[in-house]
Parts: sequence; C-alpha cells; structure tokens
Amino acid sequence: MKLLAIDTATEMCSVALLVDNQILSREAIAPRSHTELILPMVDAVLQQADCRLTSLDAIVFDRGPGAFTGLRIGTALAQGLALGADLPVIPVSSLATLAQGAFALNQATQVLACIDARKAEVYWACFRLVNNLMQAVSVECVGAAVTVHTSGEGLWYGIGSGFAAYPLELTQNSQVRLQDFAPQRYPLASDMLPFAVAAWQLNQTLVPEDATPVYIRNDVAVRPGPTPI
Repeated sequence: MKLLAIDTATEMCSVALLVDNQILSREAIAPRSHTELILPMVDAVLQQADCRLTSLDAIVFDRGPGAFTGLRIGTALAQGLALGADLPVIPVSSLATLAQGAFALNQATQVLACIDARKAEVYWACFRLVNNLMQAVSVECVGAAVTVHTSGEGLWYGIGSGFAAYPLELTQNSQVRLQDFAPQRYPLASDMLPFAVAAWQLNQTLVPEDATPVYIRNDVAVRPGPTPI
C-alpha cells in the first residue's frame, strides 16, 4: 500500500508517505508559509522513497476543522495531485488526527482533542481507542472553551493548541476531567495514515471532485460531503 498524506489545517505543515509499511515524513511550524512549503515537502518524500505520484494508491488530506485558508490549501492540493495522477482521495479529521497522535506518543486511550479556532473559540471532540484507532465519542464542536466537556467515566488526555490558547478555561473547567494535557501539539500527516489505511481497506475513498473541507463554523459556507473517517 502506498499513501501520501497532507496536513495544512493548523500552524503545522506536514506530509507523510506510507510505502510498504515504511513512513517518510516532513513537518514544519510555518503559519503563513504552507503554500511555499507543502509541494517541496511532497517532492522530498517521493524522491526519498524513489516513488512516483502515479504509483500511489490514494492521496490523504486533512479535511478539518482548522484554519480556513490552510484547509483550502490542503484540499486544493490533494484534489490537484489526485486528478493529475488519477487517484482517489481520503479525508481525515484534524481532531481525530490529534487524538491518534496522543495515543502514538503518550499511549493515551481517552483523548480530548482541542484546536484553537480564534474568535475566543475552540474546535473540540472526544475520542476513545478502539483496535488501535481513535474513534469519536462526541460530535465535532466549535464554541467557547468554557463549553467544552468530556463524557462518560474516567480521566482524559487533553491535546492541541486549544489548551495553549485557553489553559485556565479548559484545565479548571469542572466539566473536563483531565489526567494530563499537551498544549504544544498539532495534527501531523503521519498520524492520519492509520485512518487512511482503514478507509482504504474498507474502500471508503472519494473521487477528487468530492474532496471538501469541513469548517464547522456557521459563518463559512459549509459543504461537508462524505467523510468516512
């Protein structure tokens, strides 16, 4: 299996290439340079793997939620690459990707993923580990940090820039039961790959024309489209 993942949903810009169980990746925190960086990153991992774009099975992209400009950049690039190479695309949630990163690095099994949404709000959702893959146990929401809440029993591992932007509102919130939190963490393309592999195996792919960002906010024209992951 050969999958190329692209993530430009937040300040972090990253790509990851899965080739026969080997992962090659590039990443950089560059809030205003995604357009300049992302294609060279793609070229770098393809060259390192001696892999052609046309030999891939699918292009994976972060469908959001996240920064509107970043989502549009990533979606447009995924569409362009997929159309040019006649490949399907696989959308993956930025919040699920964050949660998967908490499992990969911290072995967390209950995760509250939270991204700074600006305008005094955060994007957030709760996830639990099922068969080594983070599954949502709440809907993806946007709202003030004081409205965030965890569900069910046990403690949760908090992750994402929302905790950096609103640490008191989240950590002192009586509706949020935390065991620990990591505020300086972002979705990474490499953490999108487990979802993409699962989607590919279930034939849950889209034609490039159906690749659409998920903004969540009501003040942006939202066209959700199919989002299997």
